[in-house]
Amino acid sequence: MGEHFEDELHQLQLSEDGSYTAYSKEYDEHYHSTKDGALSESLYKHIIPAYRLTQEKDQLNILDICYGLGFNTLATILYYKEHAPEKKLAIYSPELDADLIKSLINFHYPKEFESMREIITALSREQKYEDEQLSIELFLGDAREYVKQFEDHFDIVYQDAFSPSSNPVLWTKEYFNDIKRAMREDGLLTTYSTALKTRLALYENNFFIYLNEGEDFRTATLASRKELEGYKRVDMEHKISCNPDVKPLSDEELGVNYC
Repeated sequence: MGEHFEDELHQLQLSEDGSYTAYSKEYDEHYHSTKDGALSESLYKHIIPAYRLTQEKDQLNILDICYGLGFNTLATILYYKEHAPEKKLAIYSPELDADLIKSLINFHYPKEFESMREIITALSREQKYEDEQLSIELFLGDAREYVKQFEDHFDIVYQDAFSPSSNPVLWTKEYFNDIKRAMREDGLLTTYSTALKTRLALYENNFFIYLNEGEDFRTATLASRKELEGYKRVDMEHKISCNPDVKPLSDEELGVNYC
């Protein structure tokens, strides 16, 4: 696997945990932190905290923004098969790059994903997979338009788009308003971003903001529509008073209209 993945827009890159990610020439960014590692970043910044905070639910609807190389979706399947095999999962994931999805059948995935070869192939070729415990739907197109289809639906949102500096339309306060509408009242959002602009965009949509910290990864962010236990809450009023000139990204500022 992996020898035929690279093309004019993507370059394979080994990360520090031994798993491969890719560099996007279009966005001038890697799909994962090469320091934290592709698989480690998915697990520690998204899957594990979301798992811990939703253990009481028998079924989960998960929104994976954006599918990219598929690590968040695939690591979710792997983790739940090991820790909660009886739980039913429905994963929804938009992705703008249709050619990337097709190429993933040849991606150099970690050995832990080998048991999911059937799923990887089905998603690459048909953008969907379903069995008794699992349903996955990939949407090829604009994530902003896709999210608007849902209301009160998602238990978990993995906010894992390219960074606000390179893909700002997926980090505005209007975008997070649509995300909030698509989430359930007790929904949880995970993201690698600790930028104040990101946290402000969430905070202005009435999310509670928390630190996701650990020895094995750099600090990330959790956001929830209800208060969480076991995580350190970010004092956003203090942040605002210390940084009065910082504002969240907005659609108006970017000159886009998703109404």
